[in-house]
Formats: sequence, C-alpha cells, structure tokens
Amino acid sequence: MALKAVPVLEIPTLDQVQEVHSFSLSLSSHTPKPARFAVIGHRGNGMNSLSSAIMRENSILSFNSVASFPISYIEFDVQREPEAIRSGKPLLRRSAEGRVFDWVVEADDPLCTLEEAFLKVDPRLGFNIELKFDDSLEYAEKDILNTVEIVFRLVSTNAGARPVIFSTFQPDAARIIRRVQRDYPVFFLTDGGLKIHGDVRRNSLEEAVKLCAESGLEGIVSEVRAVLRNPAEVVRIKEANLRLLTYGGLNNTAEVVYMQHMMGIDGVIVDRVKETSEAVLGFLGEEGQQARPNFSEGQLSYLRKLVADLVQQ
Repeated sequence: MALKAVPVLEIPTLDQVQEVHSFSLSLSSHTPKPARFAVIGHRGNGMNSLSSAIMRENSILSFNSVASFPISYIEFDVQREPEAIRSGKPLLRRSAEGRVFDWVVEADDPLCTLEEAFLKVDPRLGFNIELKFDDSLEYAEKDILNTVEIVFRLVSTNAGARPVIFSTFQPDAARIIRRVQRDYPVFFLTDGGLKIHGDVRRNSLEEAVKLCAESGLEGIVSEVRAVLRNPAEVVRIKEANLRLLTYGGLNNTAEVVYMQHMMGIDGVIVDRVKETSEAVLGFLGEEGQQARPNFSEGQLSYLRKLVADLVQQ
C-alpha cells in the first residue's frame, strides 16, 4: 500500500481561512525537548485556499520552503493513496457545499509519499504526521491497525534523529497508534464541540481529555475557537499533564497567537508560517525571553471584541 502526504479534498470555509518553537515533550530520544512556544507550518507553508495558491500544500516544495523560518515542525496529512494520484488524473478540490474546483497553484510540485518526505525534506524540520481517515466511514479495528503498522514501520525506518509527532481525528486510531509504539508522542485532534459527531469522543475538549487519559496520549490539538470559548479547559488539560496545540484560521492573527501563549498553550499550527513565526520570535526573542508585543489600540480592540464574540457564540 502506498502512502501519500496528501490533503483532504475539501476547501475551507471563509471562517476557517483568515489571512494573518518549539515545545517541550518529555518522551524519548526521538523527541528532543526544546523549551519554547511552537509554531508549526500547516501542510508545509500553509493550506491552499479557494483562490490559486503560490505552491501546492503537502508537497516537498512546500515543506522545504519553510526550513529557513524560525520553526521546528511542519504538519502534513498521510492517508491511503487516492486513485487520482495513481492514475495521473487532474487534482480537484471540493468545498463543504459540494462544489468542485480545479486545484490551481503557481509553483506546482507532485504530492509525495511519506518515505519521500523523510528523504527529501530538510532534516532540521520535525514532522507532525496527521493520519487521515474518512469521517463518513466506519473502520474495523484490524483495518486501522494495518494502516498504523505500515506508517509506523516507515517512520521507524526513515526518521533517524528527526523529531516526529503523530496526530489524528480518529479516536480509535489515536488509541491504536499509542498501543503499537511508545517512541513518538500521539496527539488527539478535535474541533472541541464546534461540530457534532456520531462518536461522542469527538464532541468536546472534556471528552478529548478523557480519551487521552484512557489511552495514554501525550496531548490534544484543538480548533482554537473551542479553546478561546472555554479557557478554563486549558487549566484542566494542564492539570491532566497533557500538551495543548491549536489549529484554525484565527491562528494567523498575531494577537490571538500571543494571547494563547499567555494562556499556557504550547503551540499553534498556522498557514501564514513566515509572518506568524517572525511575530512569535518578536515577542519571545532569540533566547525565549518574553517581551510584550507593541500592539496598537486598534489591534487590542479587535482582540477584545473577538474574545467577547467567541464567548457569546
């Protein structure tokens, strides 16, 4: 079975895409323990949006383009190789409403296999590997186990000293990844209740904490709006000795990223990788010494209104 670092063929909605390192993990020799707030490049140099993008996400070109930025990790998707990739058919994107678009990029680069990513991506970059499963399907445990074992063999054979983190929205996959191996951290991805799923384990941060405790996972990756609406959950997550990362369009706004750092969140997955990583470097400094950002009154007013609106929703 071929495995591709490939995107979910879905266009983000407008509230998900808005134009705007290194955290501590005490696990194994595979995972160094840097001490600072993490900025992680989403699908390399950012997820492609509705309009044409500069370079294709989840490609070697996108991954290596962020190697010179002040980040330590990139995040990308791994799933079974789609038929369109094997057959050479044109790649399309599908919106949440079902509309289909040509996938247009200025600088094209083929989607890569996981092995190719290990061989061709700058070795200074750690990998946050998200295992993708189809939300519309129910998976037998043996099928999840088969996929996890194949991915883990590829990782253990090729990773060397490269730091690796696993993450997934599929609760049973997260549990099985941890059962299969103890060398690399496993994070559970959740939208924190912004959507309602058939599996109750996906419907709140509280359920995410429970899953992590039962399965021995190291942390949670939450949609940032769920955390901002429920800031008390950050305390509960920390009390459970878990790491917390966030994703989502709001992470492309420097003020929101700074607020998360002040809340004790460990890092952010972002699309505007260069701008956000430089902003974080600005308020942390080269040695991680915190400095208050020089936000304008307009920016602070926006931040206060944003938080108020999120709490009321």
